[in-house]
Amino acid sequence: MGPRRPLHGALVAIAGPDALVLRTPVETRGVGHSTVADFTVRRGEQVPFTLAWFPSHEDVPHTVNATRALARTTSWWQDWTKKTGYDGEWREVVQRSLITLKALTYAPTGGIVAAPTSSLPEWIGSVRNWDYRFCWLRVATFTLLALLHAGYEEEAKSWRAWLLRAVAGEPSDLQIMYGPAGERRLTEWEVSWLPGYEGSHPVRIGNAASEQFQLDVYGEVVDALYQSRIGAIAEREINTYHFILALLDFLESAWTKPDEGIWEVRGPRQHFTHSKVMAWVAFDRAVRVLEHSSADGDAARAAHWKAVRDEVHDEVCTKAYDADRKTFVQSYGSKNLDAALLMMPLVGFLPATDERMQGTVAAIQQGLTTEGFVARYDTGENVDGLPPHEGVFLPCTFWLADNLALMGRIDEARALFARLIGLANDVGLLAEEYDPASERQLGNFPQAFTHVSLVNSACNLSAVATGDPSTPSPPRRRGR
Repeated sequence: MGPRRPLHGALVAIAGPDALVLRTPVETRGVGHSTVADFTVRRGEQVPFTLAWFPSHEDVPHTVNATRALARTTSWWQDWTKKTGYDGEWREVVQRSLITLKALTYAPTGGIVAAPTSSLPEWIGSVRNWDYRFCWLRVATFTLLALLHAGYEEEAKSWRAWLLRAVAGEPSDLQIMYGPAGERRLTEWEVSWLPGYEGSHPVRIGNAASEQFQLDVYGEVVDALYQSRIGAIAEREINTYHFILALLDFLESAWTKPDEGIWEVRGPRQHFTHSKVMAWVAFDRAVRVLEHSSADGDAARAAHWKAVRDEVHDEVCTKAYDADRKTFVQSYGSKNLDAALLMMPLVGFLPATDERMQGTVAAIQQGLTTEGFVARYDTGENVDGLPPHEGVFLPCTFWLADNLALMGRIDEARALFARLIGLANDVGLLAEEYDPASERQLGNFPQAFTHVSLVNSACNLSAVATGDPSTPSPPRRRGR
C-alpha cells in the first residue's frame, strides 16, 4: 500500500488502481507502515470507524454514517431471513448457513465463491494451501438444492443464470471453476514474500486446478439444469436444450478417459470411480428429460443415451467394486477408499440399502474416519502428488450422515449431524476441514461447500422426522 495521507478528515491509502479511505473521529498516527490509535470506549458509547474501497482514479466516496449504515444492514438481513422456507428442528443453524451462502454471493452476477480466503492451510505447516475465491461447478447442484429447499428461489435462479453464462462455449473447454463474474483465466502463482498462515507456505493466488480435466463436472452441470426444471426455476427465455445435447455428445467419448477427479489431484490421472458415477448422472438426467420430450429425434436420443448410461453403470459396478473386501474403491484397480463414494446413493446410482453400499459405508467408517469424522482419502497413499496429512473433511461427514439416514440408521445420522454442527465457531461458521486432535478448523473459511452440505443434510433429516423413516428423501431429488 502506498503512502497514507490525510484528506478532509479522512485517511487515504493508494496502491496502483486501488484505494482505501478510513474515517473515524479518533485521532490516528502512523507507525511504520501501520496506522494506530489509542482510545477508550465507555459503557454505552459508540466509536465509529468506516473503511471503504474505491478506484484510485476516482474521487473519495462520500462519508457514511456508520450508525445508520449498520441499522440499514441489520434491517435488510432481517427481512431476507424471513423468507426462509425451512422450519425444521435445526432452523437456527440452517439460517446461519444460508446467510453465509448469501454473503458469499457476488450480487452483480449471482456467482457464489467457495470461500472468501486464500491459502488457509488444510494442515498447519503443509503446502496444501489453495485459493478458494472462485466459483466451483461441482457445488452447483448442491447449492441449487440448498436454496430451493430453503425457499430462496430468486437466489437459485441467479446462481443458475451465472452457471449458464460461465459454461457457455465448447463442452471440451468446460472448466471446473470460474471467477465470480465468470472469469476463465485463473492462473496460479505464489506470493513469495508472505510467510503464510502459521508458517504454512506457499501462499497462492489463482488456482491451477482450473486447467484440469475433471469428468464429474459434466454430471454436475447437467444435474443442476435438471434440478432447476424439477424445481420450476428454469427461465423460459434461456434455451439449454442444445447445450445439454452438446455436453452429452462430448461426454459420450470423454467418459472413458482418466481424469484428475473431484479432489483435484496433482498426480497422474486415474479412472476415478466418482468421476464415472457423475458421468452416469449426466446421461441419467438427460434420459429423464428426453423421455418426456416430443421433439423430433428425442426418443431415439433417449434410447441411445440410456444404453450409454447402463454401460457406465455396469462398468463401475464391475471395475470399481472389490468383491473380496465388499466395498467400492477410489479408482479402477485401486485398493484405496474414497469418501466421494458416499455420493453414489445421494445421486441415485445405487440405493443406500444395497449391500454393496452398506459394505462401502462400513469400510469408510472403519478406514477413513477419525473420531467419527470422515477423511477424503488416505493422503499417505500418494494419490494426489502432495505430502501426506490433512484434516477430516466436513462435507464428506455430512454425506455419511445422509447415507446413514437413507439406510434407516436415523439415530446414528442425527448424532453425527449434531456433532458436526457443534464444530461451528462462536458465530456459526465452518471451514472445509477439522483436526480432531487439536480441535481446530482447517482450510479456507468460511466454506460454502460445508454450509451447503449442512443445509441439505438438515432438510434430509427433517424430512425423515416428518415422514416415513423407512423411506427418507435423498438430498438430491429423483426424477418425476
